[in-house]
Amino acid sequence: MRLLARKVLAIQMRHASGQAARRRVVITGSGAVTPLANNVRGTWERLLAGDSAISSLGEEFKGLPCQVAAQIQREGLPLDKHLSKSDIKLMSPATQFAVLAAEEALATAQLKPKELSEEQRERFGVCVGMGMFDLAEVYGTWQQLQRGYNRVSPYFVPRLLPSMACGHISMRHGLRGPNHSVSTACATGAHAIGDALRFIRHGDADVMLAGSGEACIDPLSIAGFCRLRALSTAFNDNPAVASRPFDNSRDGFVMGEGAAVLVLEELDHARARGAPILAELLGYGLSGDAYHITSPSEDGAGATLAMQRALKDAGLAPEDISYVNAHATSTPTGDRIESHAIGRVFGAHLPKVRVSSTKGAHGHLLGSSGNLEALFVVHACAENKLPPSINIDKLDEGVLVNVVRKSCAWSDGRRIALKNSFGFGGTNASLCIASYDGK
Repeated sequence: MRLLARKVLAIQMRHASGQAARRRVVITGSGAVTPLANNVRGTWERLLAGDSAISSLGEEFKGLPCQVAAQIQREGLPLDKHLSKSDIKLMSPATQFAVLAAEEALATAQLKPKELSEEQRERFGVCVGMGMFDLAEVYGTWQQLQRGYNRVSPYFVPRLLPSMACGHISMRHGLRGPNHSVSTACATGAHAIGDALRFIRHGDADVMLAGSGEACIDPLSIAGFCRLRALSTAFNDNPAVASRPFDNSRDGFVMGEGAAVLVLEELDHARARGAPILAELLGYGLSGDAYHITSPSEDGAGATLAMQRALKDAGLAPEDISYVNAHATSTPTGDRIESHAIGRVFGAHLPKVRVSSTKGAHGHLLGSSGNLEALFVVHACAENKLPPSINIDKLDEGVLVNVVRKSCAWSDGRRIALKNSFGFGGTNASLCIASYDGK
């Protein structure tokens, strides 16, 4: 540990003196709790196999137009292994998922924060967000309030705050670097990863845990999204095929839940401790649609800008990209508009760019979609395997991109991808992720 500390100090001094180039950021660990499995390996294997984790909702959802969702299998969660009864009282389900994902990410990165020095933990931060707080918690507490003030739990507010996943993770591991929570609807997870990238680049941290947690499958949330006409209702009798990005018969998204967390690390820091390097994070682009609270503009201008800015930040040309992991949620307009934006960004290079959306397998995890799907891109880079878009019987004729329908090998050269995430309110993010070239 002393040798590592000396190496890290030398890196910091070079950075402070302006002698070093822009700091490179790599991914050294990943963790996930998803509808497919309660860990990364199980999730990744089922994803590549083309499995679907979407199932029917329970009796409490009876009477709602949408009767399907991608739900976490609670009975298999290792809560007792990582959380005390007191922890569970203090944490919402979304925070619990995020904490479990962070534990796995640290383990795969071969990091034990409590064995690090005080100085090292001061440069180790957390950037974990949440798209929506738990509406069931709010409704249940309101009902308790009708029975009397003392019925309201003192843990109500701490369980509700989107920033508490960050807080709990940092407190569990004594991490005193940046503690930053993001809440940008369905772009939350991607923004969290991008912001963490900038913290490391700018010298605010050497290591960051980045991602998001989400758990909003309750009758009130489902009813609200149904009223927006955003959810699928045509496949209630066949849940496994309800989420079908890019397919001609798609009719809305399927809600999912879960968490995914990545360990981002400055390259020299990772090398100094002999860390496993899964991929490199090259660029981050953001934009606003400035158009509508729920719908993207028909010209896809916001999505186009986010992708172009990610490429610019990475110092790359469109011709350097060979895969796009799309936000495509299985809504009639959104998928088509995103495909047009991808075509606008890549132009004549478009036929050489493969595209997939994995939401057919795990649904749309709202604020945890961008980080989970970025995790998939990281493992695609590391293992040279592209994840498929499933449930495509007939490709929408308005979708003019090269869609991956079955898992396949990616490339013998350096694998470089864009990962898109877009949220209500017109907030957009795009990440540029590449296989690590060893240089």
